[in-house]
Amino acid sequence: MMRARLPFSVLLCAALMGGALFSVPARAASFDCGTAKAADEKAVCVNRDLSDLDVKTATLYEVLGHLVAMGQRGDLQEQQRAFLAYRATCGSRVACIRKAYDQRITQLNAGLQAIYARGPF
Repeated sequence: MMRARLPFSVLLCAALMGGALFSVPARAASFDCGTAKAADEKAVCVNRDLSDLDVKTATLYEVLGHLVAMGQRGDLQEQQRAFLAYRATCGSRVACIRKAYDQRITQLNAGLQAIYARGPF
């Protein structure tokens, strides 16, 4: 009986994709939850909604950081530090952390809209 052989590239691709699926944590905050010590960080790590907001915030921050003028990056970084300090005051209170993320996402979106309004690109 002859067996059909799959090309090596197909097997390699399947192995890599399978490995990638198993290496993705169920909850993926933008920081390493294994080293989370603060109450707000731990709350983000165990709450899927907060984790999603954290990833969204980190993504918007990174994108905006690439788009703002060089002289504005320091301001953006300072705003991010202020956000993290504010989030830390929430401790493990989920509603407070959610509010902090909602406010920060609104700020970051406003920054992106301001850049978009200056177009065309």
